Amino acid sequence: ATITINRPKKLNALNRDTIQELHDAFEALDADANAKVIILTGSGEKAFVAGADISEFADFSVNEGGKLAAKGQELLFDFVQNLGTPVIAAVNGFALGGGLELAMAAHFRVASDNAKMGLPEVSLGVIPGYGGTQRLPQLVGKGKAMEMVMTAGMIGAEEAQQCGLVNHVTTQEELLPLANKLASKIMRNSLVAIRGAIKAINANYEDGVNGFQTEIDEFGNCFGTEDFKEGTTAFLEKRKADFPGK
Repeated sequence: ATITINRPKKLNALNRDTIQELHDAFEALDADANAKVIILTGSGEKAFVAGADISEFADFSVNEGGKLAAKGQELLFDFVQNLGTPVIAAVNGFALGGGLELAMAAHFRVASDNAKMGLPEVSLGVIPGYGGTQRLPQLVGKGKAMEMVMTAGMIGAEEAQQCGLVNHVTTQEELLPLANKLASKIMRNSLVAIRGAIKAINANYEDGVNGFQTEIDEFGNCFGTEDFKEGTTAFLEKRKADFPGK
């Protein structure tokens, strides 16, 4: 399934309504057995998401600002990161501020060669509030993240790939075909096992959670699934597995 952020006149900027609509779309697709992988992209050729809609919070108080970040993280950014259905961000242009934070919440990213990424919040007198200060160093390392946040600068797709922010770079025309090709590779495997793998990998980045124990638990859970039975039987019978997804 593909989710397209469609506010081209605003360069697909995130506002409260868009965040809620995205949450609802992700929630519905995660519950849909036919949606095995979700590709997230922006409409048009200029932007994935050019940031948050600044006009919406320019006059907020300290308390309102804190609530904005907390609600956004819970409703969308953390929600996407912890979704059991794999999410691929297809970054088709500018991914700035909240846009890059949304791309980083996806399980991995591919980008078109015209994409530009950055967290420019400090140029507005604020810091990233949708998980950017946490997810960016996880992906690119502390030093690179510090530089990107402090300078408020943008990096191109090639540099983003070199520092591990995106996995693949291609042309704008080939971006969605590439994302779909990767989705097809994912869909050949057990989506029940993948759901467990997502949980185990994410556990490594959660404070106070033993990722190794999460892995042990999820590994054990696999033995009770129909997918495990089919996967091992198919391997022993030297045939391709046809996973029931249970």
